[in-house]
Amino acid sequence: MELSRPDYDALYAYTMTRGGESFVLQHVVDAFAAQSATPTTKPIGLTFALVGLYLHVERGFSGKQVQRVHMLLGREKREWPQMALPASRGAITATDVLAVPAGEQRDRAISEGGRSVWEAYRGDRSRGIQLLAQHGIT
Repeated sequence: MELSRPDYDALYAYTMTRGGESFVLQHVVDAFAAQSATPTTKPIGLTFALVGLYLHVERGFSGKQVQRVHMLLGREKREWPQMALPASRGAITATDVLAVPAGEQRDRAISEGGRSVWEAYRGDRSRGIQLLAQHGIT
Protein backbone atom coordinates (compact mmCIF):
# COMPACT_ATOMS: atom_id res chain seq x y z
CA MET A 1 0.00 0.00 0.00
CA GLU A 2 1.41 3.34 -1.04
CA LEU A 3 0.75 6.27 1.29
CA SER A 4 0.36 9.62 -0.42
CA ARG A 5 1.79 12.58 1.47
CA PRO A 6 -0.01 15.05 -0.81
CA ASP A 7 -3.35 13.34 -0.08
CA TYR A 8 -2.59 13.36 3.64
CA ASP A 9 -1.78 17.08 3.38
CA ALA A 10 -5.06 17.71 1.51
CA LEU A 11 -7.02 15.74 4.11
CA TYR A 12 -5.24 17.63 6.89
CA ALA A 13 -6.22 20.94 5.27
CA TYR A 14 -9.82 19.74 4.91
CA THR A 15 -10.03 18.84 8.59
CA MET A 16 -8.86 22.32 9.53
CA THR A 17 -12.20 23.56 8.18
CA ARG A 18 -14.14 21.17 10.43
CA GLY A 19 -14.64 22.95 13.73
CA GLY A 20 -16.19 21.90 16.97
CA GLU A 21 -15.44 19.39 19.68
CA SER A 22 -15.09 16.52 17.20
CA PHE A 23 -11.72 17.91 15.97
CA VAL A 24 -11.37 15.16 13.35
CA LEU A 25 -7.90 16.46 12.50
CA GLN A 26 -6.55 14.53 15.51
CA HIS A 27 -7.80 11.24 14.10
CA VAL A 28 -6.24 11.95 10.70
CA VAL A 29 -2.90 12.77 12.31
CA ASP A 30 -2.96 9.65 14.49
CA ALA A 31 -3.92 7.31 11.63
CA PHE A 32 -1.28 8.70 9.29
CA ALA A 33 1.41 8.57 11.99
CA ALA A 34 0.69 4.89 12.63
CA GLN A 35 0.43 4.02 8.93
CA SER A 36 3.63 5.80 7.96
CA ALA A 37 5.75 4.76 10.96
CA THR A 38 9.16 3.27 10.24
CA PRO A 39 11.75 1.58 12.45
CA THR A 40 13.27 5.04 13.03
CA THR A 41 10.00 6.61 14.21
CA LYS A 42 10.33 7.84 17.78
CA PRO A 43 8.44 5.57 20.18
CA ILE A 44 6.48 8.50 21.63
CA GLY A 45 5.04 9.32 18.19
CA LEU A 46 3.73 5.83 17.51
CA THR A 47 2.55 5.39 21.10
CA PHE A 48 0.56 8.62 20.96
CA ALA A 49 -0.92 7.66 17.59
CA LEU A 50 -2.06 4.26 18.84
CA VAL A 51 -3.38 5.66 22.12
CA GLY A 52 -5.34 8.26 20.15
CA LEU A 53 -6.78 5.64 17.82
CA TYR A 54 -7.74 3.41 20.75
CA LEU A 55 -9.48 6.24 22.56
CA HIS A 56 -11.42 7.24 19.45
CA VAL A 57 -12.28 3.81 18.06
CA GLU A 58 -12.95 1.87 21.23
CA ARG A 59 -13.86 4.55 23.75
CA GLY A 60 -15.61 7.10 21.51
CA PHE A 61 -13.34 10.02 22.39
CA SER A 62 -13.54 13.13 20.23
CA GLY A 63 -10.40 14.60 18.73
CA LYS A 64 -10.34 17.30 21.42
CA GLN A 65 -10.56 14.66 24.15
CA VAL A 66 -7.72 12.68 22.56
CA GLN A 67 -5.65 15.85 22.32
CA ARG A 68 -6.14 16.46 26.06
CA VAL A 69 -4.95 12.94 26.86
CA HIS A 70 -1.89 13.44 24.65
CA MET A 71 -1.08 16.63 26.57
CA LEU A 72 -1.48 14.81 29.90
CA LEU A 73 0.79 11.95 28.82
CA GLY A 74 3.33 14.34 27.31
CA ARG A 75 3.93 16.06 30.64
CA GLU A 76 5.74 13.00 31.97
CA LYS A 77 9.28 12.10 31.04
CA ARG A 78 9.44 8.36 30.53
CA GLU A 79 10.73 5.63 28.30
CA TRP A 80 8.03 5.04 25.72
CA PRO A 81 7.27 1.47 24.61
CA GLN A 82 8.59 0.16 21.31
CA MET A 83 5.64 -0.93 19.21
CA ALA A 84 5.88 -3.60 16.55
CA LEU A 85 5.22 -2.42 13.00
CA PRO A 86 2.75 -4.75 11.27
CA ALA A 87 3.27 -5.39 7.56
CA SER A 88 -0.25 -4.14 6.80
CA ARG A 89 -1.32 -1.02 8.66
CA GLY A 90 -4.92 -0.59 7.64
CA ALA A 91 -6.70 -0.78 4.33
CA ILE A 92 -8.07 2.78 4.36
CA THR A 93 -5.67 5.61 3.54
CA ALA A 94 -5.98 9.37 3.20
CA THR A 95 -6.43 8.82 -0.54
CA ASP A 96 -9.48 6.64 0.12
CA VAL A 97 -10.96 9.13 2.57
CA LEU A 98 -10.54 12.03 0.14
CA ALA A 99 -12.62 10.09 -2.41
CA VAL A 100 -15.63 10.32 -0.07
CA PRO A 101 -17.81 13.45 -0.36
CA ALA A 102 -16.83 16.23 2.06
CA GLY A 103 -18.87 16.70 5.21
CA GLU A 104 -20.35 14.10 7.51
CA GLN A 105 -19.64 11.25 5.07
CA ARG A 106 -15.95 12.10 4.92
CA ASP A 107 -15.81 12.55 8.69
CA ARG A 108 -17.25 9.04 9.09
CA ALA A 109 -14.66 7.77 6.59
CA ILE A 110 -11.94 9.35 8.75
CA SER A 111 -13.21 7.35 11.71
CA GLU A 112 -13.38 4.16 9.65
CA GLY A 113 -9.84 4.76 8.44
CA GLY A 114 -8.71 5.12 12.04
CA ARG A 115 -10.50 1.89 12.90
CA SER A 116 -8.71 0.03 10.11
CA VAL A 117 -5.32 1.27 11.33
CA TRP A 118 -6.14 0.45 14.96
CA GLU A 119 -7.18 -3.08 13.98
CA ALA A 120 -3.92 -3.57 12.05
CA TYR A 121 -1.95 -2.91 15.24
CA ARG A 122 -3.95 -5.39 17.33
CA GLY A 123 -0.76 -7.15 18.47
CA ASP A 124 0.35 -4.08 20.49
CA ARG A 125 -3.03 -2.93 21.72
CA SER A 126 -2.46 -3.85 25.35
CA ARG A 127 0.66 -1.70 25.74
CA GLY A 128 -1.16 1.54 25.01
CA ILE A 129 -4.16 0.52 27.09
CA GLN A 130 -1.88 -0.28 30.05
CA LEU A 131 -0.19 3.10 29.70
CA LEU A 132 -3.57 4.83 29.88
CA ALA A 133 -4.62 2.74 32.89
CA GLN A 134 -1.46 3.87 34.71
CA HIS A 135 -2.77 7.41 34.32
CA GLY A 136 -6.31 6.57 35.40
CA ILE A 137 -7.70 6.73 31.86
CA THR A 138 -9.80 3.69 30.99
